[in-house]
Amino acid sequence: MAERPEDLNLPNAVVGRIIKDAIPEGVNVSKEARLAISKAASVFVLYATSCSNNYALKAKRKTISAQDVLSAMEEMDFEQFVEPLTDALEAFRSQQQGKKERKKEKESSATSESDRPEEASEEKVPSDEDEVTYQGEEKEDYIITVNEDVGDDDEEAEEMEAETNE
Repeated sequence: MAERPEDLNLPNAVVGRIIKDAIPEGVNVSKEARLAISKAASVFVLYATSCSNNYALKAKRKTISAQDVLSAMEEMDFEQFVEPLTDALEAFRSQQQGKKERKKEKESSATSESDRPEEASEEKVPSDEDEVTYQGEEKEDYIITVNEDVGDDDEEAEEMEAETNE
């Protein structure tokens, strides 16, 4: 749970972006109005969550489902939101299904590549001029230059390979 009431507010940058997208170009919104809209949006989200949670509890579940949210919208007299939310939910589900299918295709193509003879699956050994880019955990790009100065020492070669795999 939140320690302070301010912890329940939506991020100001997100609310500002939504406001900017919703109003015509050239219209300015004061700082106080942005704050009021932010607080109103936070209250709405908390109220919708509470009503949705009540539906989940009635069904003896701890997880709020999409249907709980849709039912809560009707209970809160926001029936006009049910159809757009249903459309958005269907679009989201089809997008997720597409991602799953692409992932399965990648996995099946990777599996079929590993079924090939060893000669076909050998990796190219980079030269000292080649650069290999890896994406780090923080979504930052790291550039690693692979050098040929490994020598004949197998232990040193394994260390360098382990560093490049990280």
